[in-house]
Amino acid sequence: MVDAQELLNQSQHIVFMTGAGVSTPSGIPDYRSKNGLYTQHHNAEYYLSHAFLAEHPQDFYQYLQDNLYYPDAKPNVIHEKMAALTQQGRASVITQNIDNLYNVAGTKNLVEFHGNLYHIYCTACGQSVPWADYLKSPYHATDHGYLRPNVVLYDEGIAQESIQRSLAFLQAADLVVICGTSFRVYPFAGLIDYRNPQARVMAINEEPLQLPFDFTMVQQNAVEFFENVTLS
Repeated sequence: MVDAQELLNQSQHIVFMTGAGVSTPSGIPDYRSKNGLYTQHHNAEYYLSHAFLAEHPQDFYQYLQDNLYYPDAKPNVIHEKMAALTQQGRASVITQNIDNLYNVAGTKNLVEFHGNLYHIYCTACGQSVPWADYLKSPYHATDHGYLRPNVVLYDEGIAQESIQRSLAFLQAADLVVICGTSFRVYPFAGLIDYRNPQARVMAINEEPLQLPFDFTMVQQNAVEFFENVTLS
């Protein structure tokens, strides 16, 4: 079996593709596990849809407040090691996570594919608003416009810039590392089809992934894995 540490050491253009499992050690629940948001709330996909926002804006706001915001959460060793590699200019991160922890960890070359809960804007005037203001009220103090986070809801499209930057990172990659995701959510999972054909692929996950190409499966808790990663 290929040594995972050696793979990281040898690679100069690593792309980390990550999901909710990266943030669960920071105390943020995932979506699809037995204790996840979608399991606990059977209508969660509707509650996180543009249709629900349009039809029930106050209920949408309350649902986000009650279930998605964890402003006291801190980055864990997974975020920190990945961020350090991006700061060395050797890595980029494409994440499904919307929890802002990669930014807090100082990650460079970051694509938040589904947006960021802490980037708030007014739907009336377009102005950015501090997230702390949003947690107090869903209405803009200046013009009373409705505020919302810049996240991709169900029945909304992925930002074109996010797609283009993700493809550019993957086409330059010599190693793609999949971590903390079941890799079943599209279009995110489909990005892997556009990687550099010479790139190696490694997955770090407690549950084995089934992927239709050759890859290295590291079946391990990601926190334990990254605690043991040394940065050259």
